[in-house]
Amino acid sequence: MATVNVYLTFNGNCEDAFKFYRSVFGGEFPYIGRFGEMPPGNGGMKVSAEDANKIMHVSLPISKETMLMGSDTGGEWASNFKAGNNFAVSVSAGSHEEADRLFTGLSAGGQVTMPMADTFWGSYFGMFTDKFGVNWMVGYDDPSKAKPQ
Repeated sequence: MATVNVYLTFNGNCEDAFKFYRSVFGGEFPYIGRFGEMPPGNGGMKVSAEDANKIMHVSLPISKETMLMGSDTGGEWASNFKAGNNFAVSVSAGSHEEADRLFTGLSAGGQVTMPMADTFWGSYFGMFTDKFGVNWMVGYDDPSKAKPQ
């Protein structure tokens, strides 16, 4: 069964925002990654020195069921950043098949920005804006492919 969380996007101040949220909610970041840590040749996306230290992904558990997630925007995506469109609904699917079904169904009539694919961080993941203008992320983390901590 899928779970749904909010994914926030920031224009360079994601780390400050998430440190603030952690100070209020408590807890620890299970993962915090920067754009500069991406392996070279990742789909042709080059990271500028200016964007290398920006947050690619951070997550903060709020409860057993809820995770607040976020990233900075940068490079070619920064021009699309506006107040009001800086969030996405993040769906964590329970299986590869469920991820495909949800992605296909929800993106129908919308604009796919990243097709479903295996990623360097280990998830099967994709992004789109639906026909109503809502940003979505769909992912599946196969437990058999979990990376050791």
